Amino acid sequence: MDEEAAIDRLPLDLLAYIFSFVTSFTVLAQASGVCKKWRKAVNQSMARRESLSFAGWRMDDDSTSRLVHLAYNLKELDISRSRWGCHITDNGLHQIASARCVANLNSVSLWGMTAITDSGVVQLISRTSSLQHLNIGGTFITDESLFAIAERCHHLKTIGMWCCRHVTERGLLVLVNKCRKLESINLWGTRVPVDCFIALLTISPALQIKPIQLLLNAQNPPPLLHAV
Repeated sequence: MDEEAAIDRLPLDLLAYIFSFVTSFTVLAQASGVCKKWRKAVNQSMARRESLSFAGWRMDDDSTSRLVHLAYNLKELDISRSRWGCHITDNGLHQIASARCVANLNSVSLWGMTAITDSGVVQLISRTSSLQHLNIGGTFITDESLFAIAERCHHLKTIGMWCCRHVTERGLLVLVNKCRKLESINLWGTRVPVDCFIALLTISPALQIKPIQLLLNAQNPPPLLHAV
């Protein structure tokens, strides 16, 4: 009884501060169910967070969206697929797009999220005006997503498109032409020709194209072989 009274006497701000160190979403959910005060403290701790990573957790659309909506001050969002799988679909991205924090996000990773398409990406990107770092590698996005990024993400500095085999030279040219602050782009595993990399460097000579071999091939094409 005394122990319960001591816990009850903890100020709400202190409880929220303690919960801010908890990385397990399962534990946070359990804490929310203890009492009304603890639920408020958990919500307050989520509102303070500037970074959320769901990589490694079995999350679905509703649970992910619910937590993102609580994180008013969020700057970095990582919902990458990992060994256990983060089961987020276009519906989840549509829900997340309406969160208050989205306009202030500067980093988003959707790496390996094979269940999302242009529909979800375009919806999310339409609300991100501060985005600087984006990883959409391992997804099935097309040029439609690149056009949306080019129109909305004028502060973009880095973008990862590892194995995005459905993007084309047209989408990449529009992206680099409109995102003038772009510093680095990862095109490993894409199907665009070397000529495209040369065109990208013509638009932005300082652009870092990864992997480095693609950049070297574009800058230093192999010499022609002459018959002896």
